[in-house]
Amino acid sequence: MTSMTGYGYNEMNYETAIVSVEIKSVNSRFLDLNINLPPFLNSIESYFRNKISQNITRGKVDVFIRVKELESDAQIYADTKMAKSYYDAIKEVAIATGYDEKSIPLSLILEQNGVLNSNKSYDVEKYQSMIDPIFDNALNQFVKDANREGENLLVDLKSKLLELETCADFFKKWQPKMENVFKEIITAKFNDLLKDNVDENRIMTEVAAMLVKYTINEEIVRLQSHIKAMKEELENNPYPGKKIDFICQEMNREINTIGSKNQFAEVGAMVIKAKDSLENIREQSKNIA
Repeated sequence: MTSMTGYGYNEMNYETAIVSVEIKSVNSRFLDLNINLPPFLNSIESYFRNKISQNITRGKVDVFIRVKELESDAQIYADTKMAKSYYDAIKEVAIATGYDEKSIPLSLILEQNGVLNSNKSYDVEKYQSMIDPIFDNALNQFVKDANREGENLLVDLKSKLLELETCADFFKKWQPKMENVFKEIITAKFNDLLKDNVDENRIMTEVAAMLVKYTINEEIVRLQSHIKAMKEELENNPYPGKKIDFICQEMNREINTIGSKNQFAEVGAMVIKAKDSLENIREQSKNIA
């Protein structure tokens, strides 16, 4: 089992650059992947996106790939014609406003768009080969972190599922007690109302109708079936998050029905305990992939 939350980081110093990769994630219903690359490496985003999607199935994942160049072979050139045009225009404004054109700073000309330009080509394949091992190390860290947290979640889920199984067993033991009490209540009411004119057939008919309304046998069978299904998901499915959430919805329906049919304080207390255990399972299912 894998948690949707995880973290991985790796950094390496090369002769020409410092490269770092950071991967972190939080919960999300689907895989929401955001990769931050230096603009000149946007063409290889799909390469790293594919690596992430092969290892992570759900979560809001943010990946930061940073490259700090230590040496630069960029060529800087000046567009002197554009610089002269800017100077003439600024000078004209200065004269028109009574400003001393002789005090126009050179920095004002240099900061204008297009005056200074750089010409640099990037060897994208070279940078990809530099990033690759660092990315893999960070991704391995992330996966280990998510797996470690997933194991902790699995222990907690199994514990809560065991509590829920105990509740289901309690309901099953109480089912015949509940039915016997219903029969006794109905028989006593007929005896009190009809005295010596009691019709045994009518009593049996009313008892049968009452049991159809209040018996919880079907709900118990379905609840136990859902518990079994969830056990199988936890044991066999490496990414059971979505399926567990669905099973929880089905379990909740059965527990609510048992609660609505119940007439006994002991069963009512166990319904509350079952709901509490189920709610804990539902909350934890939001954290697993």
